[in-house]
Amino acid sequence: MVYMLECSDGCLYTGITNDLKRRLAMHRQGKASKFTRGRLPVKLVYFEAGYTKGQALSREKVIKGMTRARKLQLTQSFEP
Repeated sequence: MVYMLECSDGCLYTGITNDLKRRLAMHRQGKASKFTRGRLPVKLVYFEAGYTKGQALSREKVIKGMTRARKLQLTQSFEP
């Protein structure tokens, strides 16, 4: 699964996980990544499921290469 978070400073963070609920809890506790630790709180703004680990890594790379405007377009249709 590929997911995107919006940090308190407006930055977008993209990552992968096989357990989104657990990973979100870790982010919110400041234990998941150095990047988000200093930008709490975070909010889930997008995710895509149904990938193998390799596919998720590839998709994460594509999303990270997108412009901020394109990333925000992805989040427009997201409903958790």
